[in-house]
Amino acid sequence: MDVVLLIIEALKFIFPAYCANATPVLAGGGTKMDFGKNFTDGKRIFGNNKTWRGFFFGWAVGFMVGIAEGFIFGFDNYPLLFSALIPLGALLGDLTGAFIKRRLNIVPGGLLPIVDQIDFVVGAVVFALPLALISWQGLSWPVIAVVLLLTPPIHLLTNFIAYKLKLKKHPW
Repeated sequence: MDVVLLIIEALKFIFPAYCANATPVLAGGGTKMDFGKNFTDGKRIFGNNKTWRGFFFGWAVGFMVGIAEGFIFGFDNYPLLFSALIPLGALLGDLTGAFIKRRLNIVPGGLLPIVDQIDFVVGAVVFALPLALISWQGLSWPVIAVVLLLTPPIHLLTNFIAYKLKLKKHPW
């Protein structure tokens, strides 16, 4: 496959996850997903930055982006189930990263290199795997590899922009 086409396919695949992951920064706030509770180790489960409003708005935006891709590129290429699963996986992957960071005593918003940049991508890929195993052709090892290579610099750039726009407290 041509490298440019591979990059385009990778970005099309991951775009709903990117949107789902970015939306809570804009729409977050409200009730904390862990309700302020601690895990068995005495540390917060997720922290103050993970809210139900951010989660549901993130999923809704990612879902709508996936549906738009279905309309644009065909629902055979981007089925409705893809639209639902990719943003859900991204958000659950991000929550998993937050959970790990709390266990490592990293404060909400604190930096955990690599995990911060790819936790949501790993979640999206894991949730896409059942589709790929059934019949969906939108996911392949080359697409996954390109997404994993492209996401860290894209993530750092978008976070820096959000920081400059005063939407985030840290540039990472």
